[in-house]
Amino acid sequence: MTADMVHVRTYNIPEYDIREILRYAGCGKAEVEELPLLQECLAELDGKLSFKVCWRYFPIRRLEHGLDLTFAETDSAALGRNLADCDGIIVFAATIGLGIDRLIAKYGRISPSKSFLFQAVGAERIESLCECFCAEIQKQAAEQGRFIKPRFSPGYGDLPLEMQESIFRVLDCPRKIGLSLNRSLLMSPSKSVTALIGITEKNTERSLGKCDRCENEGCAFRG
Repeated sequence: MTADMVHVRTYNIPEYDIREILRYAGCGKAEVEELPLLQECLAELDGKLSFKVCWRYFPIRRLEHGLDLTFAETDSAALGRNLADCDGIIVFAATIGLGIDRLIAKYGRISPSKSFLFQAVGAERIESLCECFCAEIQKQAAEQGRFIKPRFSPGYGDLPLEMQESIFRVLDCPRKIGLSLNRSLLMSPSKSVTALIGITEKNTERSLGKCDRCENEGCAFRG
């Protein structure tokens, strides 16, 4: 992997994981009374989502008191631990588009229960997108005899949310995938993620396998 241009990809995401959606909605089990309303939400959401990711590779090096990520420097101890033994990172941004934000806002006024379920669906969908992308990066790394670390986002631990600004700058998120950042460092569309993935030569024990949901090698959703 070498540092170069920003890459962009649109994904086909696997079927909904109803159990995960209900978990995000705070339902400990697949409660039967929630399912008809959820199915209405999923039917209305059909065709309104877009699954886009942009990413870029950067070499990294350790400083006396932190990390040089090439595009930014940080003294985050938590990120330093996450990137132990890594010599490079994938920086990425992912979004499922504005369609679900519009539905959350619409039903926030007329059906709070539906709005709440759309929030849960959005959480499951963006997580699915991130996991599919990480599986792809894991597979590419494995082909080079390398491994990946769990993704790490601004706002985790002591990594400041302000890192978002540097990520948006180097990925050109507004132009590449229609993702914007406001002065409060909130993203729009809201169901979006930015994160860093460490690349290392040491086995991180994240084993490869075929996903039961999306058929991707190495997907974290495999059964």
